[in-house]
Amino acid sequence: MPSSETGPDGTSPDDPAPPVSIADHDGVAVVAMDDGKANALGHRMLDALSTALDDAADADAVVVAGRPGRFSAGFDLEVMGRGGDDARDLLAAGVDAFLKAYLHPRPVVAACTGHAIAAGAIILMSSDVRIGADGEFKVGMPEVTIGMPLPFFATELMRDRLSPRHLGAALLGRMVDPAGAVEVGYLDEVVDPDRVLDEAVSQALSMAGVGRGALRRTRTTSRGAVADAIRTGLVDDLSHFDVSA
Repeated sequence: MPSSETGPDGTSPDDPAPPVSIADHDGVAVVAMDDGKANALGHRMLDALSTALDDAADADAVVVAGRPGRFSAGFDLEVMGRGGDDARDLLAAGVDAFLKAYLHPRPVVAACTGHAIAAGAIILMSSDVRIGADGEFKVGMPEVTIGMPLPFFATELMRDRLSPRHLGAALLGRMVDPAGAVEVGYLDEVVDPDRVLDEAVSQALSMAGVGRGALRRTRTTSRGAVADAIRTGLVDDLSHFDVSA
């Protein structure tokens, strides 16, 4: 679900700190999203996330983490609520960031520190391995329940990464807790909240030896068709996007 806790461009006049940081953990690049609120995906957050993913291309592996209790609440509500070009531009920026994770030259582990809603769940589906925090958190794609259609890029990633047995309910907006998110396919493992980041880094370290050339080719063979379909359909997809539908 989009969030209204930031301004239209994802900034807050009271919190000028960068919303994304990157730190090295023994060769693992930890990309941490933290806007001090719900980690809404406005332009500022998405630009910083895309830049961090680019900067992490030379790392051994990558961890994308949220803030305590909040992985991401999805696209910024104020931008999405305006509809038209503003919403479409934000969706396009989101697709760029999602595909950077989905096709990243190094293994990507998501440290899902709390709620992962709408575009937050898409970041999970764009990652290779997803470690979630146990607790009273919600994960899923609720768009249709609030009158928003699921874009093609979202449904393609859902088909690719979620359990076929649960796909129908997921497309209809069913939200699940962390244990349910493992069954549906948004997450791979759930651990205590204070262990999420450490476990994600540990998983990333275990994949640090994956060959660069081998992974590059495997990205093409396993995900290239989905990524190409998303890119090809994006213009038409966005042309039909209307938050009032």
